[in-house]
Amino acid sequence: MRQASEHSHLVVGCGHVGTRLAEALGKRVTGAVRSAASARRLQALGIPALLMDLDRPVATDLSGFERIWYLAPPPKGGERDPRMGRFLEALERSGGRRRVVYLGTTGVYGDCGGRWVDETHPIAPRVERARRRADAENRLRAWRRRGGGELVLLRVAGIYGPGKLPLERLRAGKPMLAPEQAPWTNRIHLHDLVRVLVAAMERGGDGAVYNVSDGHPGNMADYFNAVADAAGLPRPPVIAPDRAEEALSAGLRAYLAESRRIDNRKMLRELGVTLRYPTLEAGLRGCFR
Repeated sequence: MRQASEHSHLVVGCGHVGTRLAEALGKRVTGAVRSAASARRLQALGIPALLMDLDRPVATDLSGFERIWYLAPPPKGGERDPRMGRFLEALERSGGRRRVVYLGTTGVYGDCGGRWVDETHPIAPRVERARRRADAENRLRAWRRRGGGELVLLRVAGIYGPGKLPLERLRAGKPMLAPEQAPWTNRIHLHDLVRVLVAAMERGGDGAVYNVSDGHPGNMADYFNAVADAAGLPRPPVIAPDRAEEALSAGLRAYLAESRRIDNRKMLRELGVTLRYPTLEAGLRGCFR
C-alpha cells in the first residue's frame, strides 16, 4: 500500500466508475477503497490503493492530496450521509485547501412532473436515497464555507455502459411497465461521465452545480427494450400499473414514481465537453460493437 502523500490526486470510491476515472487520470492518482480485496484489484491495474473505511473514523493523513474526486456512495439506510462527514473531518484535520468534485445524483430534484430541470431548480428529494445525497451536498457546502477549499457538485443521471447494463434482469425475464405508462428518465454513458469528471476538476466553477446527462431523456421501458434489442435478448414482459407493487422491486418502483427531464446545457457550455455518446442508440452501439 502506498502512503497518502505520494500522489496528489485521490479518487474516493473506486468501484466501476471510480476505477475507470483512475485509469483515465494516470500516474498521479491514488484510489481509496474499503476492502483489501478492492485494493488488490486496483493494484493489479497499476493504480496505487489506500484503504479507507468511511463507516469508521478516518485516521489517514490526507494532506498530500490536492485534487479529490468523491464517488463513494452513502450508507444504504437513513436520510444522512455520515460517511461524507467522516471524510470531511479527516480533510480538515489534515489541513490545507483542496479542490473536490462530488458525484451526486439528479434524484435530489425529486418528482418534477416530467418538466425540464436545470441547475436553478430547487431540490426536493422524496426518497431516502436522494435525501442522503442532498445531505452530502449540504455537508460539502458547509466545508467550503469554512474555508476547506473549492467545490464542484455534479448531479448525475442514470449511468449505463459496459458493465452497467441490466442484462441479468433481462435474462431473468423480469417485467416492466409499457412505454406509455413509464415516466421520463435520464442517462449518461459511463465513458462520457468519466470525461465530465475530469473536465469538472479542470474547468468547473468553484461552488458550481452541473447536471450530467446526455440531454436526450427517454423512459425506463424504452431503455430496457433498447438494451434487450441491442443484446439480442427478449424484451421484458409488460405488466399493468396495478401489478407494479407485486412485480417490481421497491427500488425500481421508486425510480418509476418520479419523472423529470434533465437539462445538460450548462455542463456542455461551461465544462467544454463534447459527448461521445449523446443518445442511447449511439451508446448501445458502442457497448455491443
